[in-house]
Amino acid sequence: MDCVGADSQMLVDCETLRRGWCLGSREFKKQQLEALEGQVGQHHFGELRLETAQAKAERIITEELGRLGWQQAELASRRKHDPAKLEIAARLRRETTLSVKQIATRLHMGTAKSASVRLLTATRQKSCSDPAQRSLGI
Repeated sequence: MDCVGADSQMLVDCETLRRGWCLGSREFKKQQLEALEGQVGQHHFGELRLETAQAKAERIITEELGRLGWQQAELASRRKHDPAKLEIAARLRRETTLSVKQIATRLHMGTAKSASVRLLTATRQKSCSDPAQRSLGI
């Protein structure tokens, strides 16, 4: 499809086509993002990296909610510094490239600054409770 000399509606359609990397249903896009997990490198565009990280984050959140027996709505109704939320946030930080701000927004943890402080505190407390590290004086 050539966009040179086209009318305004066709230009809008071409711009949408140019920006979108995936043609197909949402389910198809989800499958493609899952297939790309771990394969996205420096040569891929930022939008693709972000979408892949977000898809992985959603998968992790779904797994953790299932493990806890929670529904999506419970993320909003639970306290901002709920220990289970902090565990999910710590896993997201370890396994994805999402920012603390994105994690805080998705998990309803308040501002990025307060979520960062809570996450750091929880991570330090957990590492201090490891008996192997205590015996080494770490």
